[in-house]
Amino acid sequence: MKPFPCQLCKPYTDFLSCTQGKTSLLTRIVNKGQALNYRTVHVNLKSVETGIIKNLDKFLRWFCFVVGRELGLENRLKELWDTEILGSNDNCTVYFEEYLLPAINRPLVFGLDDVDAVFPHTEVVEDFLGMLRSWHEKGKDSPYWKQVRLVIAHSTECYVPLDMNQSPLNAGIPIQLSEFDGDDILALGRQYGLSWQESEVRQLMNMVGGHPYLVRLAMYEIGSGKITLDQLLRSAPTESGIYSNHLRRHLEVLQQNPELAGCLQKVVTASKPVELDSMQIYKLHSMGVVHQQDNLVTPRCVLYREYFRRVLSG
Repeated sequence: MKPFPCQLCKPYTDFLSCTQGKTSLLTRIVNKGQALNYRTVHVNLKSVETGIIKNLDKFLRWFCFVVGRELGLENRLKELWDTEILGSNDNCTVYFEEYLLPAINRPLVFGLDDVDAVFPHTEVVEDFLGMLRSWHEKGKDSPYWKQVRLVIAHSTECYVPLDMNQSPLNAGIPIQLSEFDGDDILALGRQYGLSWQESEVRQLMNMVGGHPYLVRLAMYEIGSGKITLDQLLRSAPTESGIYSNHLRRHLEVLQQNPELAGCLQKVVTASKPVELDSMQIYKLHSMGVVHQQDNLVTPRCVLYREYFRRVLSG
């Protein structure tokens, strides 16, 4: 797929300064495409039913149907989906190449939101992401794929055991939303009805940094009166804290990847930044558990340091 033209690239700085999340950023990019008279599609993969997303063929049929409906095109899956000769990925690609893209015959901004929804489904994730990567490669030669501007939004909290050369997540132009700063957290607190001062913000940031999800969860729990800031901070790295489910999801990934767990253990037990090889850094950074500077990494926040130092020491 062709890189974004300058009209779409130029607003990125503004997006990053004014948006609080990836969905908002993706929506703004799609809207910019509409303003430039491109065709646009915005698909949220969290809307897929579990029974569909676990089956590659059903999922890709759903995918083609939703994209076609967004473009106002007739459903021709029965006619064009050849299960006797082609696999699911090939059928999906053919459906785009021989029907959807020729039918619109103009630049398309294709926004895929919450792509991390497919990450836990091993039956689907490798083939689906590999297919998106192949579309990116096709954009170098194919006139139809050169017209496609694919925008993928995903959380950095999910690790995908996929070869870097097969993943679309490290192709094109990467945009990583920055963490909240103190002013952002003060403003967010007001939205949750909290009249915090800089001291409260500093206490929360000492535990979770500016991690958007961790900050917002704290604001929600405190703002709804379920817990106080002091109680939250005391219990945060424990099994009874509000972050327990989030932390356990990371732990499950690490338990399935002992080598990766060993790397993170080195990081959380060290008193200074740790040097790792590029692949180890890529995997830990893709999970969102470390900060990276060149070949050195540190725990992303005190919460991760304290929790993983305890659970990975056994």
